[in-house]
Amino acid sequence: MMSSRVIVVAVMVLLASLASLAISEQVSPRMPCRCIETESKPIGRYIKSVKIISPNSHCDKTEIIATLKETGVELCLDPEAPWVKIVINKLISKRR
Repeated sequence: MMSSRVIVVAVMVLLASLASLAISEQVSPRMPCRCIETESKPIGRYIKSVKIISPNSHCDKTEIIATLKETGVELCLDPEAPWVKIVINKLISKRR
C-alpha cells in the first residue's frame, strides 16, 4: 500500500503543473491571425482608415485592415495586391 506521504507529493506535483499551465496561458494567450480572407479588388475610395499589423508570435503574416467610410465595416486587404501596396506607400510617405 502507498504511504500517505507519496500520495501528498503526487497531488502537490499535479497541482503545481496545473498552476504553471494556467499561468502560461494567461501570459501568452493564443490569438490567431485576424484576417482569414482578404479583399484584392480596388476599393481605395471607400476606405476611411487603415491599420497595419506586422507579423508577430501569434500570426506570421502582415495583416492590413481597412475601415470603410460609410459603414465602419472592417475588411482585410490583400497585402500583395498592387493597389494595396500603393495605398500603404502613400500612408508611409504622409507620416514622414
